[in-house]
Amino acid sequence: MSGTQHEVSFRFLAQPTDVNFGGKVHGGMAMKWIDQAGYACAVAWSGAYCVTASVSGIQFVAPILIGDLVTVRARLIHTGRSSMHMAVDVLARDLRKDEHRLATSCVMVFVALDSPEGKPTPVPVWEPRDEAERQLQAQAKRLMDLSKEMEQLIDAKALADG
Repeated sequence: MSGTQHEVSFRFLAQPTDVNFGGKVHGGMAMKWIDQAGYACAVAWSGAYCVTASVSGIQFVAPILIGDLVTVRARLIHTGRSSMHMAVDVLARDLRKDEHRLATSCVMVFVALDSPEGKPTPVPVWEPRDEAERQLQAQAKRLMDLSKEMEQLIDAKALADG
């Protein structure tokens, strides 16, 4: 049943195959995990096939090391007609020291489609349940406004250069 699961978490150990030459998990791997968790959350909420529309504000805050317990958490923070905004955090935990740290975070937008080649399809409306969720929804709306402003600036530049 769609419209009931608004959060998804993945947990696994960072492996030697995930790291760069500096011995830390490379950003591309973290982005892959982010996309997978966001996709799972979007499909669980919408009950439809979903595609990534955008990723905003990705920040690599702290390194992830081999053997760290990695948690990738995607939470729904806003819905449009066919779009879903997700806050995605990647947390790393050194199991030997029981130290937790935020490694990466971002906001993603997914669009639900009526088939893999199809058209956007409506999603259930998500409503914040507490103040923390209301703040996350406000953040999503601010990012939407910034994205629109950026599109307008790009369009204006293209017209000026054209």
